Amino acid sequence: MGLSTAVANGLVRSRSLSFSLLCNSNFNHSPPTSTSAFSLLNKFHSPLSPLPSTTIATSHRRYRRSLVKMASMEAANQKVTAPYGSWKSPITAEIVAGGEKRLGGIAVDGHGRLVWLESRPTEGGRGVLVREPEKPGENAIDITPKDFAVRTLAQEYGGGAFAISGSTLIFSNYKDQRLYQQSIASGGRLLDSTPSPITPDYGGPVVCYADGVFDPRIPRFITVMEDRRESQLNPTTTIAAIPLSGSGVQAPKILVSGSDFYASPRMDPKGERMAWIEWDHPNMPWDRSELWVGYISENGDVEKRICIAGGDASLAESPTEPKWTSAGDLFFITDRENGFWNLYKWIESKNEVVALYSMEAEFARPLWVFGMSSYEIVCSQERRNLIACSYRKKGRSYLEVLDDVQSSLSPLEIPFTDINNIVVFGGNCLSIEGASAVHPLSVAKVPLDDHKQKAVDFNIMWCSSPESSKYHSYFSLPELIEFPTEVPGQMAYAYFYPPSNPTCQGVPGEKPPLLLKSHGGPTAETRGILNLGVQYWTSRGWAFVDVNYGGSTDFERFILWTL
Repeated sequence: MGLSTAVANGLVRSRSLSFSLLCNSNFNHSPPTSTSAFSLLNKFHSPLSPLPSTTIATSHRRYRRSLVKMASMEAANQKVTAPYGSWKSPITAEIVAGGEKRLGGIAVDGHGRLVWLESRPTEGGRGVLVREPEKPGENAIDITPKDFAVRTLAQEYGGGAFAISGSTLIFSNYKDQRLYQQSIASGGRLLDSTPSPITPDYGGPVVCYADGVFDPRIPRFITVMEDRRESQLNPTTTIAAIPLSGSGVQAPKILVSGSDFYASPRMDPKGERMAWIEWDHPNMPWDRSELWVGYISENGDVEKRICIAGGDASLAESPTEPKWTSAGDLFFITDRENGFWNLYKWIESKNEVVALYSMEAEFARPLWVFGMSSYEIVCSQERRNLIACSYRKKGRSYLEVLDDVQSSLSPLEIPFTDINNIVVFGGNCLSIEGASAVHPLSVAKVPLDDHKQKAVDFNIMWCSSPESSKYHSYFSLPELIEFPTEVPGQMAYAYFYPPSNPTCQGVPGEKPPLLLKSHGGPTAETRGILNLGVQYWTSRGWAFVDVNYGGSTDFERFILWTL
């Protein structure tokens, strides 16, 4: 049974909400009581004590003015009864279409300052790197010069368009897709420096770079390189090294090649090993991929390589997001045991993979874009690692700290219910990209306590739509519902948004109109976060259902494959 049939039959249910509300409920509200300002005056009025006539007149006028003000306030709080779908709302089409910024990644410079990439609709979508202000109350500072735009076209969807090490920034420029190097700070103060190209000019944007990292041992930049010079439809993808020393621009050096796709090249702290993800047609990276580790020779070549996960043809898995600790341990995420992306560790001495924590929840997202960071190592000492990680379970994100020795999770309470990326800096502070039903996409700083297991503060540093807060009283809050599909025993999920307006209520006995929305796919996921496009309708008296159909992420591999 599909969703439309379920709606028609009133069969969509959850613990707190029956979908029959949409068809069988009247959405009744008590009609407003008609109360005039004068009756309110009588309601609040009480006899005055005898006073001199002048005082009585003055006091009485003040008293009546205060009662009129109170009456106006109470009258203003009363809801107007109007047909669903006809309510007046300040959330206009111009507001919805007019200017929400997009986030393209977060990082921290060598002085502990947060840097983010924002796409500005007021500048034609130009990608600009911005650094947090020097002092509270000051404005954030643009790093990217006016003639540049930060964005990569690698694998079309891009991501991972910049990287920072100390005061050195490397980014992909949108117009020519070349990599540029820029010095961004000196002594903690931002520099106004001109970027210099570090990759060859191929006469146009035909070679793209993404997901790069600095080599800690050799002065070079390790990156995914996508070469479209021979074929735009089937470009050659490799992992390459871009020299950062010597005079002039030098040709990239190919380190790893042979597979159709690569992602996440990550160097260990000593520059002796490199981990990466690779996969081949016809697979997508969430169908089947492989995690490899290569050993780096003195001259920087990959002289030996071994497959850590994904190489067993009898085991369908898709490892992702490899990361090294300061002690040289390798962590990654894969779905080999329970069908969910969970955290694992590679034991190099035994060439074994062990689960750090097993849970029916997703600790990662499908690899649609480069540069995702679903977890970060907060502390690594004495063979014990504390890992800040986010996972999604039944439509909600959770931020917790995983102790890999005790195999335990400690929750970090923050207002976000949806988390995209995590960055750690200063040893005791996280930068979180997230959102909630009342928070638009934002970047927040979350300081931790001395034990690294509790959040002690929460400060939003960047917001995609700062003006949205003024419409808070109009927001409809989503409820997660589930409903049966045509596959026996399998459920699908959706977010239900009821009509919501602080000044209006529906006509008794009338049912609201309903909008059903299907997200883009195939493995994407709708999330119950603030979307003014949804609030545009609910604030006008529409009910809205945002569907996670079969194949949506967040509900294990079996459901992911059903599409």
